[in-house]
Amino acid sequence: QVQVVESGGGLVQAGGSLRLSCAASGSTFSSNAIDWYRQAPGKQRELVATTSSGGSTNYADSVKGRFTISRGNAKNTVYLQMSSLKPEDTAVYYCKYSDYRYLSWGQGTQVTVSS
Repeated sequence: QVQVVESGGGLVQAGGSLRLSCAASGSTFSSNAIDWYRQAPGKQRELVATTSSGGSTNYADSVKGRFTISRGNAKNTVYLQMSSLKPEDTAVYYCKYSDYRYLSWGQGTQVTVSS
């Protein structure tokens, strides 16, 4: 099994920045993808950004140019640097780990952007 833990959420004013962290541990595999999703109240969970162990990244149009996903030096640690935050970025942010065997979600971390 793979365990996923997110951290770094909080309350920030519009225009501010936050960095979220995601750590996957346990029976991880070298070839994997780690993605960030978010879910706002009353809305469906949506994909925010993805990164593969091969280095590729992709972003939702709504966050392009403002958010950056990156892999840390620690194995299977991924960061989401969020800048120029908007009230509409308010959501619970979830990290998802996947490889050819497992798909695991974290518990989520709340991000609240005040106007």
